[in-house]
Amino acid sequence: MENQSSTSPKPVELALLASVFVVAACGLVYELAAGALASYLLGDSVLQFSTVIGSYLFAMGIGSYLSRFFERQLPAHFLRIELLVALIGGALPAVLFMAHAYAPGSFRVLLYGLVLLVGMLVGLEIPLVMRILRRNVALKELVSQVLTFDYLGALAVSLAFPLLLVPQLGLIRTGLLFGLLNAAVALWALWLFRGELRRFAAHAAACGFTLTALLAGFAGANHITTLAEDKFYQDRIVYSASTPYQRIVVTHGQAGHRLYLNGNLQFAERDEYRYHEALVHPALAAYAAGGAAPKKVAVLGGGDGMAVREILRYPGVQQITLVELDPAMTQLFAQQPALVQLNGGALQSPRVKIVNVDAFQWLQHTQEIFDVIVVDFPDPTNFSIGKLYTNSFYALLEKRLAASGYAVVQTTSPLVARQSYWTVVQTMESVGLRTAPYHAHVPSFGEWGFVIASRRPYRLPTDAAALPPGLRFLNVQGLPLLFDFPQDMARVPAEVNRLSNQVLVTTYEQEWGRVGAH
Repeated sequence: MENQSSTSPKPVELALLASVFVVAACGLVYELAAGALASYLLGDSVLQFSTVIGSYLFAMGIGSYLSRFFERQLPAHFLRIELLVALIGGALPAVLFMAHAYAPGSFRVLLYGLVLLVGMLVGLEIPLVMRILRRNVALKELVSQVLTFDYLGALAVSLAFPLLLVPQLGLIRTGLLFGLLNAAVALWALWLFRGELRRFAAHAAACGFTLTALLAGFAGANHITTLAEDKFYQDRIVYSASTPYQRIVVTHGQAGHRLYLNGNLQFAERDEYRYHEALVHPALAAYAAGGAAPKKVAVLGGGDGMAVREILRYPGVQQITLVELDPAMTQLFAQQPALVQLNGGALQSPRVKIVNVDAFQWLQHTQEIFDVIVVDFPDPTNFSIGKLYTNSFYALLEKRLAASGYAVVQTTSPLVARQSYWTVVQTMESVGLRTAPYHAHVPSFGEWGFVIASRRPYRLPTDAAALPPGLRFLNVQGLPLLFDFPQDMARVPAEVNRLSNQVLVTTYEQEWGRVGAH
């Protein structure tokens, strides 16, 4: 067997090992793209990534097993498989986006069908490469070399996918780009094994067709995205971007601008004032009614600047610290003229300091104390957001609150997601905070819930002067109605949401899932 190895790899061996690197990178990209899309569109990132990765690895195992039945013309089989992976894997994000927009009922079936198909094809690749290399490389060196290049390819993509590929190219272009890389491997195999291929012209034509189709898709990626998102969002899309943290889409229609994060509506221009007035003023007005105006206010989330706009109505507020994870959000709402008009230029105010960092980490490290803290996170659709609704988070929040201060948290609908809403209340109370739950009707969302938390009992402001002038929704006479819960929204027993057991995410998905099923 020693005569099978040589002191230095031959060009064919190097080319095949480089192919292993590319094949591993492409396979992981398709896996990550499927998981990311499932998380964006179905929520619960842990569940989606777990099931997608599990299905993909299972399919790879099937592919590896099936490779034993390929006995002759191994280079030809390898070339064909590369072309199939290039076409199916490269088109996977685009196909899933279009399916979700035009045939949402088929999305899950198509998702796992494509994941299983691509996984089986990828599972065939490495065994075939190893058998081709075995002609010239000793088995001991063969395994170590193939696995080394396989893992290096996976490492490169695992870093590039969230930091470079998705933010710069988006999911559709990323998939098509790596489809082109798979096709390039097939083209390279066509050249390397040109003397062994029986139907060279047919293989060359297949390579040409695949490359042409993928290049056309790459060139038209924006059009594909527009087709899918225009159907999904109905209104005209005026801005869209994929960041390392989320998919941001702003639309404009008869009801004005709407903001969507990962497909979930965050505000609608026609009634956002009801939501943001209800979020901000019951807490700030109550603090001011205590005899002193709040001076330092923190806003966690709320990168659109709408909550900041409402806080700036209080002239006594000297400093507002806005903690928003995604810098793309604060840049968008500080620079885009139509959106700046919506928030009244709030993010450009000299009283506002913007910090782009994870709110959980910021609370762990900051030493500042605030009179009022406004928490305006997206709903807990996955565990990365769900951690911001845990007792660990609220314990940190409590430490940064002044002795007479108030925190206010947007939660969810106490009508649609009753158990979820009272889970948040129970969780806040578990760290020693007193709570004052309330709700308001926002037409775009329906009945929506909020919770005020403090170390002292909450007292409703009774003086009309406690609320700033110019409000369109709230007044002192109407405030008590917000704190009255009818029977179908009344408190129910609930568990504490913990980092180690995020019951809220599961409960939220179940309750809102029942709405989507009807």
